[in-house]
Amino acid sequence: MTISIASPRLTVPKNAVRADENGDDVALLEREPEKLKPPPRYAVILLNDDYTPMEFVVAILRQVFNRSEDESVAIMLKVHTEGRGVCGVYTRDVAETRVGQVADLAKQFGHPLQCVAEPVDED
Repeated sequence: MTISIASPRLTVPKNAVRADENGDDVALLEREPEKLKPPPRYAVILLNDDYTPMEFVVAILRQVFNRSEDESVAIMLKVHTEGRGVCGVYTRDVAETRVGQVADLAKQFGHPLQCVAEPVDED
């Protein structure tokens, strides 16, 4: 008996062919588990400028990124001293949403604060 299977994810295990009530051969198929990769991740990064008040950056980190006061101050100081700081790592859609929220709040309050999302290498 020859069995042709169109789906590469379905296999016929050994000894899986048996006769049904009419005496016809029937193959029991098992689905191979799919190996799904996790979605790509993006780091949301605040960029330093000489005009946005530190208090506003801390408020953004607390409101948009749900950071504690201590975490917010640490990230703000990293942005201030190193020119950039990671606020969080998210899937692409969430990262883009957070970047948009930061841009909207910065514009609303008249600050030039910049925020970007960059892919994270997850090797």
